[in-house]
Amino acid sequence: MLDETDRKFLQLAYDEAKAGFDEGGCPIGSVLARGDTLVSSGRNQRVQKGDPIAHGEMDALRKAGRQKTYRDTTLYTSLSPCMMCTGTIVQFGIPRVVIGENQTFGGNEAFLKSRGVEVVVADNEECIALMQRFIKEKPELWAEDIAEE
Repeated sequence: MLDETDRKFLQLAYDEAKAGFDEGGCPIGSVLARGDTLVSSGRNQRVQKGDPIAHGEMDALRKAGRQKTYRDTTLYTSLSPCMMCTGTIVQFGIPRVVIGENQTFGGNEAFLKSRGVEVVVADNEECIALMQRFIKEKPELWAEDIAEE
């Protein structure tokens, strides 16, 4: 169940995803928060920066800079995280992840849970609709982003 803080930060992750879509990139946004305080936000920058590992979660974490700890944070992401981003969540000890949607891309929720991460899937209609639109309009770019041919 999402509370007001979760809804606020998930909306910000969606806004980042939409901005990425509007820039011609992959619409995946992410936010790192400590309680009700925004630490950073980011979006998939693979197309915009020509950087193959600039996923939404990685961009938000990069923008957060050095943190003494991540163990009191929540990562919000508009789409279920890939294995690279999942590994980073585990590596940094982020205890909670709120996922906008996992219908268009089922990530690694079971792995996160097995590592003690609380996973909340929001089934957010805006996140689902944006990803469905992107996959329909740019199937080649989507295949590239998830490393499929």
